[in-house]
Amino acid sequence: MPASNTTRRKSAPGHIARRWLYLTHRWIGIASCLLFAMWFASGLVMIYVPYPSLAQAERVARLDPIAWPAVTAPVPDAAGARTIALEMRDHRPIWRVAPWEGAERRVPADDGPPLAPADAALARRVAARFGGAPVARIEAIVRDQWTVAQRFDRHRPLWKATLRDAGGTELYVSSATGDVVQDTRRGERFWNWLGSVPHWIYPTVLRQDGGLWRQVVLWVAGPCIAAAVTGLWIGILRVRLGRRRFKGGRMTPYRGWMLWHHVAGLAGGVFLVAWIFSGWLSVDPGRVFHSEGLSVAGERSYAGALVVPPDFARDLPRLAAGAVRVELAAVAGGRPLLRVIRADGGERLIDPRTRRPPTLSRADIVSAAVRLLPGAPVARVERLSAPDAYWYGIDAPPRLPVLRLRLRDAAATWVHLDPVSGEVLGSIDTRGRAYRWLFDLLHKWDLNALTARRPLWDIWLWVLSLLGVAIAISGVRIGWKRLRA
Repeated sequence: MPASNTTRRKSAPGHIARRWLYLTHRWIGIASCLLFAMWFASGLVMIYVPYPSLAQAERVARLDPIAWPAVTAPVPDAAGARTIALEMRDHRPIWRVAPWEGAERRVPADDGPPLAPADAALARRVAARFGGAPVARIEAIVRDQWTVAQRFDRHRPLWKATLRDAGGTELYVSSATGDVVQDTRRGERFWNWLGSVPHWIYPTVLRQDGGLWRQVVLWVAGPCIAAAVTGLWIGILRVRLGRRRFKGGRMTPYRGWMLWHHVAGLAGGVFLVAWIFSGWLSVDPGRVFHSEGLSVAGERSYAGALVVPPDFARDLPRLAAGAVRVELAAVAGGRPLLRVIRADGGERLIDPRTRRPPTLSRADIVSAAVRLLPGAPVARVERLSAPDAYWYGIDAPPRLPVLRLRLRDAAATWVHLDPVSGEVLGSIDTRGRAYRWLFDLLHKWDLNALTARRPLWDIWLWVLSLLGVAIAISGVRIGWKRLRA
């Protein structure tokens, strides 16, 4: 009799722990399965219809060719400028001076009057030319579902132009610059209401407050992690293999919806845990992965002062015939670089001092790169001619070749530079590389072995997502039956 009591006392803590394990999964799982079903279904939509975004290349492709006879004003003062660009706006050539810090300055490149403010009339003309269709309606807005991100703050208020075209296009024109900064189409908007908006918990009323939105994501996704982990744990506990199988040689005691939930959970449970955990990390709780990256001062020191070469304006029409945009910058210690961009997206790089392609050597770039992070010498230089785990693309190949400079600083920073132009293309440190694996890989499965062999990547995501949907739908059914009971 005493031995029996001792056994009971020893087993009690384990029994209580297991009971709490089941209760936690049961009651958190009822709500989380609805979220999981929504997240997996919306994630599949996002593979094919991403959130609307107007790329710089798309904006430039819609520009008018530069009217060189109209370019009569001198090149603006380059002091403190990061770049000086020339392009057309509303039938007029303008110089755009982008400083290292502060707002861009726009100067007429002709002898006409000062640039008009970006009012409704100008926005209407700009939108009609950009979209190639008449504007049916123009209205001033502060933000909406497609312009809720903070990156649009410097352009607010925005002019929203609805075009009279077959695609239901809506364009957003900056009141500060007169540029089109966002575009959406009817089909794109429809699918995003089923994709990005629910997936990111992204309604305007919530997302306009970045801090509140971040907290909501953290506190919604957090309990879902508990539901996924406890479910996987229970699923493993309830499996019997070998001679311990259930009646009839079955590995699971369940039938019906519980059977589907158990089997799908065993097959896709690890993926489910990895996916929800990485989604929780997407908002960087505790700023664990936050990194300052390269400073503006460091990039400015690397680039050097921008000096407009003699006779630059006189030679531009010949050097950039047919261009829609030309851009002058300094790279690698003050060497001037002229980028000539055509409407088809093609571009040409020119050294405006020699009127020939730039002749930067690796030694030139490396000697200037020591200024990027003072006190951080270059430990190693690599030339990448193919994507790797940290320099890659999903929808399109990354820019190649690139130079990777590994710096000897506390954050073990890697800097990627264009070996032809010397431009800084990006940087990543230890925290960024950890985030690449814990978020990007576990959430997007963006391995080159998959993304470079589409539809292999699509198939992989569909299989895992359908397993997640099966876990979620069966969990919703089981939860509904329990709540009714």
